[in-house]
Amino acid sequence: MFLMNTYSRFPATLVYGKGSWVYDNSGKVYLDFTSGIAVNVLGHSHPKLIEAIRDQAGKLIHCSNLYWNIPQMELAELLSKNTFGGKVFFANTGTEANEAAIKIARKYGKRKNEKKIKILSARNSFHGRTLGSLTATGQPKYQKPFEPLVPGFDYFEFNNVKDLREKVSDEVCAIFLEPIQGESGIIPATKEFLKEARRLCDEYDILLVFDEVQCGMGRTGKLFAYQKYGVIPDILTVAKGLGGGIPIGAVVVNEKANVLEPGDHGTTFGGNPLACRVGVTVMKELTKEGFLDEVEKKGKYLLEKLSRMKEKFGVMRDVRGMGLMIGIQFSEELENRNIAMKCFEKGLLVVPAGNNTIRFLPPLTVEYGEIDIALRILEEALQEI
Repeated sequence: MFLMNTYSRFPATLVYGKGSWVYDNSGKVYLDFTSGIAVNVLGHSHPKLIEAIRDQAGKLIHCSNLYWNIPQMELAELLSKNTFGGKVFFANTGTEANEAAIKIARKYGKRKNEKKIKILSARNSFHGRTLGSLTATGQPKYQKPFEPLVPGFDYFEFNNVKDLREKVSDEVCAIFLEPIQGESGIIPATKEFLKEARRLCDEYDILLVFDEVQCGMGRTGKLFAYQKYGVIPDILTVAKGLGGGIPIGAVVVNEKANVLEPGDHGTTFGGNPLACRVGVTVMKELTKEGFLDEVEKKGKYLLEKLSRMKEKFGVMRDVRGMGLMIGIQFSEELENRNIAMKCFEKGLLVVPAGNNTIRFLPPLTVEYGEIDIALRILEEALQEI
């Protein structure tokens, strides 16, 4: 093999997908409840995405940000109007979006005070793997091999109001938060915690950054998770589902956080016409009347069925999440990787996460019958294990 050994892969080579299903090169079919880790929000081979890619590829795939392009302007407008009316910067990935947010926060803080450069993030968070976003990721297991990290970061306990208050000072320029921690096992923030974070940011003139790379783009039944809580950030980072499978990331900032000027930041590929044309298509589909209401209904259906299964299997310690972002935590005698492998063997793809959890992240277009199939396979896997 010619690839670096950077992933613990399942033994399948995927070659084709349609809707919620994917096929490997031997012809075996799998029900995909990973969505490429919350990316394929419209499923595989969605006709609107295929049409958009073909049409845009025949016009203009790439041009640099030395010039304007129409899909980029259209997508920026859609993101602004469907969030808090902010300005947009386009990147290629979630980690790049978070790197941009870090730079914005540092510049904002230094404008106020040369010492106002500290960034706070939650323990067990996940913000990416480039050096800045890795430093924001409050998990030593990811950080240790790459020390020394970027200076000026500190960590608080997620959902612990007292701990957050104790860490805030006049030297803090930003608080980074995932409204729902994804990689750590689908752990939602409490409303009280996010409201207190907002209050502290207002009191100390700190930017509140919500990383919605995984929990955004309709995953919770709202376009963005913060809309579930009624707590508005100063900076919103988005990626994954925004491109429906094409790499794209974005940062949305309010007027206060709109501090970048020409020369401060940039990207070669971010905001290219092809990725933005697909992003426009995804946004238009997700904001169609009734689409997100249906996501919320499907999520409640899935959560209710899993909660009943939990009563049957004592090894299921917890079932939690919002919309079609569900985590199933197991007791220590079962390893989540073994459960995921057993599901894989039976034709169901799921995503292992922290806290001995597996994630259900199906396409937002998943059908109720497909949810039932996934539940049946999970039950069979647990019975066999």
